[in-house]
Amino acid sequence: MTAPKTELTVPGAPASFDVTELAQLPKLGGLFAMGLAGSAGKRPKGAVRLPEVAYQVADVDTTGEAEHLAAYQRLLGEPSSEVLPAGFLHVLAFPLATAVMVRGDFPLPLLGMVHLKNTARVLRPVRLGEALTVRAWAQGARAHRRGVQVDLIAEVLVGRELAYQGVSTYLAKGFTAPDGAAPDGDAPREEWTAPLPTARWKLGSGTGRAYGAVSGDQNPIHTSSLGAKAFGFPRAIAHGMYTAARALAEVGPVRRGDTYEWTVEFFKPVLLPGTVDVAIRYAAEAVSTGTQGFVYEGWRSGKDSRHFRGTVTPL
Repeated sequence: MTAPKTELTVPGAPASFDVTELAQLPKLGGLFAMGLAGSAGKRPKGAVRLPEVAYQVADVDTTGEAEHLAAYQRLLGEPSSEVLPAGFLHVLAFPLATAVMVRGDFPLPLLGMVHLKNTARVLRPVRLGEALTVRAWAQGARAHRRGVQVDLIAEVLVGRELAYQGVSTYLAKGFTAPDGAAPDGDAPREEWTAPLPTARWKLGSGTGRAYGAVSGDQNPIHTSSLGAKAFGFPRAIAHGMYTAARALAEVGPVRRGDTYEWTVEFFKPVLLPGTVDVAIRYAAEAVSTGTQGFVYEGWRSGKDSRHFRGTVTPL
């Protein structure tokens, strides 16, 4: 059913959206099928206009998520805890954001969307057993040199308190931004030299299938060499959020604190199997001010070919 318009909380979002209440969080498998089927009809034809609608699911009971959380923690290297890390909250909310992207009036095709970056904030610890409200919407269509980029916003609330907010930025190639939408984050890549690594990840060919099992994201570019080749990759590629969440886990809950901001920007994909060198170190501003904050980077082992970079900053 459709509720009255409700004001949302993200700075810069339109003043009000129509809020559609769903009975439960959707399953990614069915959403991907819808998205793939609907992508063929979504071609560049004028400026992109996003639907002003948010999806919301109330009373999401996390009591039954213990086994799922444990599997996630084992795979990513998070210590056993009843506190849900930001990567798990992303997994929890991602199907609702995907449901927005497969709407008939969403102008961009799910097929071929490029994941550029993420910013997430944990504003209050979320614990296993708490009842949550999850909501998601799209905003911020703006120019990119190869098309248009858009933000998918996901929020998790405990009661009326905003606990988690995630912004996932995607690129749709060939599309046109609305008039007056200035380019954002489209500067040329800077020169980069790999730092000294602090870890080396040896990722097997099954890494994509393993993360797909805990995230629900069974996109064939991650789980099958044949599926990846159909999209122009020589073999399967790791989920970007797997690499970012693993780096978050290596920073660890003690150093990141109860509340923190976690960012990641993606460059070249990680081919599977593959070896990734990783550097996690204090941020320069953290050293100069005596506060805590971390930067992380990952690159192809033995090469100056960067896969990702990000930050973890206590709030």
